[in-house]
Amino acid sequence: MEDINALFHGFSVALTPFNLLLMFIGVTLGVIIGVLPGLGGANGIAILLPLTFSMPPTSAIIMLSCIYWGALFGGAITSILFNIPGEPWSVATTFDGYPMAQQGRAGEALTAAFTSSFIGAFFAVVMITFLAPLVARFALQFGPPEFFSVFFLTFCSFVGMGKEPPFKIVAAMMLGFALAAVGIDTVTGQLRLIFGWHELMRGFDFLIAVIGLFGIGEILLSMEEGLSFSGKSAKIDLKIVIETWKKLPKYWVTSLRSCVIGCWMGITPGGATPASFMSYGVAKRMSRDGAKFGTGQLEGVVAPETAAHAAGTSALLPMIALGIPGSPTAAVLLGGLLIWGLQPGPLLFVEQKDFVWGLIASMYLGNIAGLVIVLTCVPLFAAILRVPFSIIAPVIIVICAIGAYTVHNAMLDIWFMLLFGVAGYAFKKLSYPLAPLVLALVLGDQAESAFRQSMLISQGDMRVFFSNWLVGSIMVLGLVMLFWPAASKLLASLRAAKVQA
Repeated sequence: MEDINALFHGFSVALTPFNLLLMFIGVTLGVIIGVLPGLGGANGIAILLPLTFSMPPTSAIIMLSCIYWGALFGGAITSILFNIPGEPWSVATTFDGYPMAQQGRAGEALTAAFTSSFIGAFFAVVMITFLAPLVARFALQFGPPEFFSVFFLTFCSFVGMGKEPPFKIVAAMMLGFALAAVGIDTVTGQLRLIFGWHELMRGFDFLIAVIGLFGIGEILLSMEEGLSFSGKSAKIDLKIVIETWKKLPKYWVTSLRSCVIGCWMGITPGGATPASFMSYGVAKRMSRDGAKFGTGQLEGVVAPETAAHAAGTSALLPMIALGIPGSPTAAVLLGGLLIWGLQPGPLLFVEQKDFVWGLIASMYLGNIAGLVIVLTCVPLFAAILRVPFSIIAPVIIVICAIGAYTVHNAMLDIWFMLLFGVAGYAFKKLSYPLAPLVLALVLGDQAESAFRQSMLISQGDMRVFFSNWLVGSIMVLGLVMLFWPAASKLLASLRAAKVQA
């Protein structure tokens, strides 16, 4: 009952005229970001984060989270109309969405995608409403060893559950840890890894890094590929919306299953992209019309969109309750909270009730606003893609440069942004993941502090990480995740040897 009262208080915070205006602005900007290939939720939030520094933290996070919801919605528009995934998690939507557009059913496909996205997000928000306070209360029992074990589990989960080769994930993560170590040692106060360059005393700001890695890196890659747009036009009227809504209830099992898959992949570091592919694959296997998937099946649009939005939204649960981001976007939002002087984690529910419950309430309202905006403005957003990429790309680069300069009002940050952009481009070309690097850069300091505090408490005894059932079970789970790829390969080779014998 206490949580329900807190939620209603959150609605009173979110429903102020200023926050409502920011909500609609955020969703609209998010849809545009989602529509433009080369940008995305994490990129857009990273680029626009400096604009929120003068706002109250609650208003800032409402705007940024609504940009995220909008980007989730926007990715479906390009996937269906142009066969160009605006977001990585929209790739699975192209399999059936684009064939539907070619058949003249673009309005039906878009309505199904937007409605499914809303259902997935709503399911995840309800889960966050009731689970986040419970997780936070439980986490209040945590000390430095427990916090380090959670960080350890997060890093290991990326290795064990990532779709990229484990070596590449570990390499990207190690680079992130190295960058996080530059500057002032948080425990001793000594300078390290600055090599006599005093400009590095403040370290590498995560915001500069993500603007370069995501924004500039993607633009460089898109320019190399000579990106051009061509696709189907779309019109959505009330008749198409109602007719599509009549068809959707028969896919309720698919929607519910996709919600569960999405929430699980969001809470763990799997993320929205594997969630959408997994949900599509399971739906194809379980559906009576599975053989027809890829030819323009409505169920093939419902499954990935529901899962992607459920995953994207539920990724905020560990970020709010534990301070552990479940996605690259959540990692960027985590960095924003730290800039505003807020420490994500269990104490946030005690010290910043207005902020937490205002954010959760805005998730409900932001998704409703997103659904209304995308259903009414699809032709307008699709028209953005008619603008030549040669005009859009320089505009995005200028916005990135302004965002980077705004952080410390230093020209050096723009050069760092460009260097990170080149690094992001190289990572993309070599198929190295960026999310582990960003995660290590954001959480590296906190993980190091928790580890060193644990060592001080135990006088250097590593057994402190197995001193009770809670920390021990989390560490064991982390070790299982870490060695899972190697164990899977070993088991597969043993089975193959047995078959040959």
